[in-house]
Amino acid sequence: MSRIGRLPVAVPKGVEIKVDGSHVSVKGPKGVLEHTFPIDMMITMEDNVLKVQRPSDERNHRALHGMTRALINNMVVGVSTGFEKVLEINGVGYRAELDGKNLVLHMGFSHPVVVPPPEGIAFETDTKTRQIKIKGYDKQQVGQTAADIRKVRPVEPYHEKGIKYLGEKVRRKAGKTGKV
Repeated sequence: MSRIGRLPVAVPKGVEIKVDGSHVSVKGPKGVLEHTFPIDMMITMEDNVLKVQRPSDERNHRALHGMTRALINNMVVGVSTGFEKVLEINGVGYRAELDGKNLVLHMGFSHPVVVPPPEGIAFETDTKTRQIKIKGYDKQQVGQTAADIRKVRPVEPYHEKGIKYLGEKVRRKAGKTGKV
């Protein structure tokens, strides 16, 4: 049995879950998320606890079991507390600022890069620590937005200049050596 799939999903106060066959709708203080899961997975709600069961021990059912439970748990956590990714900026003259809701990145190009926030995403910047915080209630969307911002100027391995995730280790390379 899947170790993740067999864990129940506890529903905190203020979060409503509607299960209609394989369609799950989660509503909370941060927003509303909906997802349709494979028909094979049996999703049941009883006593403020949601459980996911699989019909057999086939390989694809085992894979879907844990994934279904994890996605439902991410939906519940997202609408109740939300998710956050933090990016760091390294490099002389590299900076980020907010222009209304838009994120404006000055990354050494001839022009600033403007990143509008997708629906349900909010940006925060800290000029002192040179960090960008991406907040939202949909975990997949927060991660994708962070990845798109990081793609503007990925960290290069010689001087570690660019945008990286907080705590990301960059493998340094040795530069050119002089002739002897």
